[in-house]
Amino acid sequence: MRIIRNKEFGGERPLYAEKDLILEDVTIHTGESALKECKNIEALRCRFEGKYPFWETDNFKIKDCLFTEGGRAAIWYSRNMVMEDTLVEAPKMFREMHHMEVRNVKIPNALETLWMCHDVVLRKVEVDKADYLFMHSSDIDIDGYLQNGNYSFQYCRNVVIRNAEIYSKDAFWNTENVTIYDSYITGEYLAWYSKNLRLVNCRIGGTQALCYAEGLILENCTMDEDADLCFEYSDVHAEIKGNVTSIKNPRSGKIVCDSVGEIILDENIKQPANCEIIVRK
Repeated sequence: MRIIRNKEFGGERPLYAEKDLILEDVTIHTGESALKECKNIEALRCRFEGKYPFWETDNFKIKDCLFTEGGRAAIWYSRNMVMEDTLVEAPKMFREMHHMEVRNVKIPNALETLWMCHDVVLRKVEVDKADYLFMHSSDIDIDGYLQNGNYSFQYCRNVVIRNAEIYSKDAFWNTENVTIYDSYITGEYLAWYSKNLRLVNCRIGGTQALCYAEGLILENCTMDEDADLCFEYSDVHAEIKGNVTSIKNPRSGKIVCDSVGEIILDENIKQPANCEIIVRK
């Protein structure tokens, strides 16, 4: 591996199509596509200020680096990436990625990040301003996660999330095969039109949660007071600790809870209209 230390680059494609390269304490200034079409790259303590530095890159590691706001859309159409201990200030990070790990990373401006990415591992990741995060992505494994940002995880498939706090309006819409453990999820209109969503030991907040869902399962979950008008037109099997503010027109299945403020079953309920609601107290 060739090593480049304490150098600065700028302009168009300064390291285009390089292979077997280690960058240490390197700065990529304003410009575009600094490491496009590269292979077998390691970046350590580097600073990325220019746009699109890693496009069509294969087998690369990024550790203890900084992507400034100018380094937007930094990592697209690439494969086999590991990023650790890094601060990403740039928006629109990660598109069309395959086989990626992100560990101990903060992304404070995560707008439109992680679109159409597949085989993704996140560990100890924090994202903010994360509207439209994870659109159309699949095969995602997350543990230790904090998110602020709306419309997240829409159209995702095959997702496992553990130990997360997610603050997101319209999260998990049109998802399929998602399981979430030991997490707090709050924001109105959670997981509408989802298929095979399973929530285990989770706390749920926000109005009109979990509507139009198919194959919905809740195990040992709790609902915040603002989680009202839940389960409308859903096929649901739920065991809930504590109170549910209101349940409205579940389509089928079984809901067990300790108490419920209001059960709304009206003329708009959809067939088969046979959901069993059991109140323990």
